[in-house]
Amino acid sequence: MVRPVLRLLPLLALLVVAPAACYAPMVLSEDDSAQVLARQLVPDPSPADPGAYEVLTLTYGSGTDRHRIEYRDSVAFRTDSVDASPFVSLGGSASSRNGYWGFSPEGFPLNGRVWYPDGEGPFPLVLVVHGNHDPQDFSDPGYDYLGELLASRGYILVSVDMNFINGGIRGENDGRGWLLLKHLEAWHGFAEDPENPFHGRVDLERISLMGHSRGGEAVAHAAAFNRLERYPDDANVTFDFGYAIRSIVAIAPVDGQYLPTNRKVPVEGVDYLVVHGSHDGDVTSFHGLRQWNRITWPEGGDHFKAAVYMYRANHGQWNTVWNNLDNGPRSARRLDLRYLVPRQDQRRFGELYISAFLDLTLRGEDRWRPIFRDHRVIGGWMPKTMYVTQLQHASFEPLATFDEDIDVTTGARSGVRIRGEGLESWSEETLRLRSRNRTSTSASQENQAVRIGWAPPEEEDDAETEDDADGSAGAGAEAEAGGSAEVRSDADSGASEPPSPPRWSIELGAGVAPDPTPTTSLDLQLVWVDRPEEDSIPLDLTVELVDATGARYGVPLSDYGPIREPLEIRILRRQDLESGVEHSEPVLQSFHLPLADFVGVDPARIREVHLVFDRHPEGEVLVDGIGFSDLGRAAWSVRVPPGG
Repeated sequence: MVRPVLRLLPLLALLVVAPAACYAPMVLSEDDSAQVLARQLVPDPSPADPGAYEVLTLTYGSGTDRHRIEYRDSVAFRTDSVDASPFVSLGGSASSRNGYWGFSPEGFPLNGRVWYPDGEGPFPLVLVVHGNHDPQDFSDPGYDYLGELLASRGYILVSVDMNFINGGIRGENDGRGWLLLKHLEAWHGFAEDPENPFHGRVDLERISLMGHSRGGEAVAHAAAFNRLERYPDDANVTFDFGYAIRSIVAIAPVDGQYLPTNRKVPVEGVDYLVVHGSHDGDVTSFHGLRQWNRITWPEGGDHFKAAVYMYRANHGQWNTVWNNLDNGPRSARRLDLRYLVPRQDQRRFGELYISAFLDLTLRGEDRWRPIFRDHRVIGGWMPKTMYVTQLQHASFEPLATFDEDIDVTTGARSGVRIRGEGLESWSEETLRLRSRNRTSTSASQENQAVRIGWAPPEEEDDAETEDDADGSAGAGAEAEAGGSAEVRSDADSGASEPPSPPRWSIELGAGVAPDPTPTTSLDLQLVWVDRPEEDSIPLDLTVELVDATGARYGVPLSDYGPIREPLEIRILRRQDLESGVEHSEPVLQSFHLPLADFVGVDPARIREVHLVFDRHPEGEVLVDGIGFSDLGRAAWSVRVPPGG
């Protein structure tokens, strides 16, 4: 159970937002960032620091925009319109929309703002697309901070204009994804046109897509459509893309607005980063975890996916136009803005992780790999709040993921068996989100985990002896009276050994042992979901390996990252409006334990993996994603030392 602490803000801050009487007392999880982020082990410079290039900007587009000079008289070059009518239906708003913009879905423009380096290149290409917002409060300028940073570091960043499909329409996210691919098609033309300023300056083999909110779902659709020959909803619409999209970034994404063949969109063969804020007042749960779970790499390779949950970040501060009002200006009367991290901190975090991710996935900058394995190694760069992180590499070989059947004793691979000893509870369940977003069909993470609980054994009352019953003096009294008392050891008295601590175990079976490489790790995901109200004992447990001889090798889990409870969340001023909504959600933390840290173990002879609940008297955890992987030497080039 999370133990909230109350914090008071300065009176001035309260007056800026609203009269203090409008607010309930603040409820936050206790901030451990002073300890967790106490180290800076990766050397400067930071990936969030500006690079060596001067930054240039321009816009391209139709040249006929009615409302924005930058897409009318100020375009550096013009683009042709595209027919998006198979993907976007305006419904009853068609007349007013077409009248305002001056075009219909049959003639959508390709408009973009570009930040680019003053250099010859060729430079990797990154496209970013906004989500849904007031269509007349234009969203595409809001990623200027990313454009300035990334262009200075040698990237071309394009903020794609899709304001004309913002507003009250629904079911258009496949159209957003398709439009991104049409922009990529146009960029291939720019690069080949000797008259275009980007001729020969674009590295079209190194492409990444980024999206925010609905755009965060749309980039996954674009990555899926990029591999398809035909549109899933109408096979008469053909695709001919096949661009070199290496990675995608989803910022506070929705999930499931577009359901081809009534199924969630799978994405294959790309690296994936998703970030989300706990205090998001629009996409109120970490829906991007569902897409994270659907990312796969059928051909293996050196791919990975990462997720970061930032405590007290919101939805709008990722965009400089949207800022802290997640549902527009009127939300200032509804949202409790006191909880939010400063906007510059939220964007600094975005710059840090997005820049490192692009460096790694588009340029192979391996020095940033430790950042995604363990955020504690860059505590000096991280804004001081709390984070929950997940990482999975394409080399991951699962032992238990709890998705395969309803038998709690079976694992993810043939021959893997599971057992429990001394547990108070043991069951499998679907992980929940704190709420259902309006574009989502459920409040489920669409992912299974195991719930394990343990408690101290019940003490048995000592039985009375006959001597005690009839008032006879015992040995203690006899000694006090000056007689002699026999002193017996536990062995002499036949006393039993202390009971073994509760444990939950995986038996590997024949042929399931990991590859014995120097960088192989045991991976798992865990969140601590319950403990006594007044408990102040640090959260911890032992992870133990057992070899073929029965020898045991254990390490404390806390050496490999912060063990988290679900973080407290309050978003609205009036808490009665959040009735029926959970005030936390169970976001799992990834742990990667090098087999080399289990000193003396032979990886080829590992037969069992145990979670031993010996470091805390009682509690309950959710666990998922247990298996072996090889993150590679670069991922371990910097690490927090065990016990440090």
